[in-house]
Amino acid sequence: MPLDQIGADAPAAVIPVFDPATAEQIAEVPDVGPRAVDAAVARARATFESGVWREMLPKHRAKVLWRVAEIVDRRIDEIVEVEARNNGMARWLARNLIASAAEVFRYYAGWVTKIHGQSTDIMAEGGISGANARYHAYTLKEPVGVAGLIIPWNGPFYGAMVKLAPALAAGCSCVLKPAEETPLTSLMLPEILAEAGVPDGVVNIITGYGETTGAALARHPDVDKIAFTGSTETGKLIVQAAAGNLKRVTLELGGKTPVLIYDDADLSKAVPGAGLGIFINAGQGCVCGSRLYVQRGVYDQVVEGLANFGKAMKLGGSDDPEAQVGPIISQRQLQRVSNLVEEGRVQGAEVVSGGRILDRPGYFFEPTVVTNVRPDMRMMQEEIFGPVIAVIPFDDEEEVIAEANNSTYGLAAGVWTREIARAHRLAKRLEAGTVWLNAQLAWDVSQPFGGYKQSGWGYEYGWEGLNAYLKTKTVYAEI
Repeated sequence: MPLDQIGADAPAAVIPVFDPATAEQIAEVPDVGPRAVDAAVARARATFESGVWREMLPKHRAKVLWRVAEIVDRRIDEIVEVEARNNGMARWLARNLIASAAEVFRYYAGWVTKIHGQSTDIMAEGGISGANARYHAYTLKEPVGVAGLIIPWNGPFYGAMVKLAPALAAGCSCVLKPAEETPLTSLMLPEILAEAGVPDGVVNIITGYGETTGAALARHPDVDKIAFTGSTETGKLIVQAAAGNLKRVTLELGGKTPVLIYDDADLSKAVPGAGLGIFINAGQGCVCGSRLYVQRGVYDQVVEGLANFGKAMKLGGSDDPEAQVGPIISQRQLQRVSNLVEEGRVQGAEVVSGGRILDRPGYFFEPTVVTNVRPDMRMMQEEIFGPVIAVIPFDDEEEVIAEANNSTYGLAAGVWTREIARAHRLAKRLEAGTVWLNAQLAWDVSQPFGGYKQSGWGYEYGWEGLNAYLKTKTVYAEI
């Protein structure tokens, strides 16, 4: 769908949509508000109760999900064009994420025919008759119902597909709200899903601000589950909103990923690994490694290598085929990143490289390496969501574990060392839902992903991601 047609029929209350690489408006979408949320939820509820999707034979539902992946593959150039312009990310990254989104649908298509409970025979003492009783007991796995899906702006199409795939595999009907900054590829989904064979009304797309449309979805009494990816602050508000009907909640929230580089690490891999781990997508990822702890023996070497790595990265918009790092999503977020760096500088931090807003159209911030930081600085405590990394020296393991775990977040962590025993020992001690050993940003849809502490509730991906959209019923039959 061309950009100039998306949102063309929007009412007066609209949200402007920008290309972050140029700061130019490229579309507008409606802030639909609570009444439209009511209508979308009602459509989802009607399709769920009718069984048009959840009672479809599993093998047929699996084929539909597989066709979604095939259509995405076929239309990937078109989706990349919209995604890259709306989000600002480099085209190579947009292509990788969209191709991965198709694979997520293929993965969950395979699960559709394998959703089942357990059965067992039970002997219980003192039945109603006073004698021992024998039962055949079994469990049923059933879709949770209507799922509200709220996705972020840092990987919009991928984020939508990651939530839709397990929800549809489970048999749920859905209402999906994209981030107000990046709604455009989500608005391509109805056409894709319809062509694949998803019945009308099973997936409903609504657009709007979080405090209006998103809040109405989160508190809606006829929504059975909310799956949200975004900030920890908003996640807490969603928990409060969900209390009305005690809806189930899955939260993938913020992170402040610590990365540890030991003296014995292979620096030819560790330095670019740490660089890509923070500068990719302009640092706009919940697992980006913004805190780098380096053993003192290689500290100066790592700082210099990381600064050079950042300086060598080419910044550019989606129209630049050589761009490696794109812009920050909005002027507001750009200013927040800049303010956090400047605040650290005033408090004594040293900006080794970068640290400036680029003097060019769009919302570009240089890849930035900062040293001489303290644990109480905001840049060490808050999720920056920008291409900024703080590098801290350490001497021994106990010291660095305490510092790495000194965070309200616990989404991911990384370790670079050649000593295998140390690597696995640290994997157990780091308080994070995902730990990378001699790697960063490794991912597979078969492995669960979720956070410790205030980085979230529940898991996405794998069986656990599917189970998040299922409920369990136990049945006893006397025999």
